[in-house]
Amino acid sequence: MAGGVFDDKSNGARAHLYEYKITSYFIISCIVAAIGGSLFGYDLGVSGGVTSMDDFLKIFFPKVYRRKQEHLKETDYCKYDNQILTLFTSSLYFAALISTFGASYVTRNKGRKASILCGAVSFFLGAVLNAAAKNIAMLIIGRCFLGIGIGFSNQVSRNLVIFSLRVFKISYIMYKKKYFQW
Repeated sequence: MAGGVFDDKSNGARAHLYEYKITSYFIISCIVAAIGGSLFGYDLGVSGGVTSMDDFLKIFFPKVYRRKQEHLKETDYCKYDNQILTLFTSSLYFAALISTFGASYVTRNKGRKASILCGAVSFFLGAVLNAAAKNIAMLIIGRCFLGIGIGFSNQVSRNLVIFSLRVFKISYIMYKKKYFQW
């Protein structure tokens, strides 16, 4: 069967260990997992809008701002062609990618609670650094901390989704055994 998550080789041998009802914990776990994945989309929308704002460009990227104001007959892509601006945008995604490997280790050895705590602390530090940024280095470091937080939260949410699917599968097996006995 395609998709190894649904392959039941044990035929519900441990099904008696789980309730057959969908609990509030199960629903909240699914919501947290969905929110963890939406952080990437939210950041993409926010950072895309911020990097085109004149006030932001004046403070952190004056060369890009001057080039934007020259009204050259070229596309916007050429006006925003700056390696530091690219580093600012992509640092979050790269940090999230790298931190996922560390988050996997923490989740496996210390549990989801420790992994969520690491992600939350990192996300908080990144938000504080970005809010207090006075130069581009603070912005990029803050974005890296935000990326680490997102990497940890996505790792935990992925584990929650897999756990929730297993609980749902076992709940379904218990439901079938209880109501559809032949």
